Amino acid sequence: MAGHSKWANIQHRKGRQDEKRGKVWTRLTREIIVSARAGGGDVTMNPRLRLAIEKAKAANMPADNIKRNVDKATGNLDGVTYEEIRYEGYGIGGAAIIVDCMTDNRVRTVAEVRHAFSKYGGNLGTEGSVAFQFKHVGQMIFAPGTSEDKVMEVGLEAGAEDVVSGDDGSIEVLTAPGDFEAVRAALEAAGLKPEVAEVTMRAENTIDLAGDDATRMQKLLDVIEDLDDVQEVFHNANLDQ
Repeated sequence: MAGHSKWANIQHRKGRQDEKRGKVWTRLTREIIVSARAGGGDVTMNPRLRLAIEKAKAANMPADNIKRNVDKATGNLDGVTYEEIRYEGYGIGGAAIIVDCMTDNRVRTVAEVRHAFSKYGGNLGTEGSVAFQFKHVGQMIFAPGTSEDKVMEVGLEAGAEDVVSGDDGSIEVLTAPGDFEAVRAALEAAGLKPEVAEVTMRAENTIDLAGDDATRMQKLLDVIEDLDDVQEVFHNANLDQ
């Protein structure tokens, strides 16, 4: 299948993460705590925790920090209790936005998210207002120049649902969330290491934004992502960088 390339947006996101390592560590800490509390501290039995720890290691979080956060979540140390909340809304040009948060203060979080939407041209919606436009999937994205034939052969054999080629040569592999780890392991065993590998909310259809609209949308997304309680932001806008 042909598909719109996400490469520019991915590189922008990775660049921002590199600039804000302290914030990245905070988000990863919360994800480790919540996933360990929900599924236990044994990574062999808790895929969500295993993925969170892999991301933390990739972000150079010290092993002692990781262990301490797992211990907090599983009752071995006192820690803050975080609640997971999802907000939905609209950005520039009616683009759909999902905001996943972890918070110890729901009132503070919703006020901050609502303020960001309203101040920067968006509109906070109700539960379910845009979620139907996204699908919960495992996603792996390979850099331009990767062999599409090899990715397709290995990925589909391992259980991938689809392989999508981007306009610039990047390759996207999609899986059911439960098949994500098996497909990624098969691809990496074949020497195919993705630039991005995560279980995410993927937009079923996208909206192209250019010029001033793209700039305004990026500003809105940046402001939302910078909120302390925000973990992930998903949207369906293709931004002309």
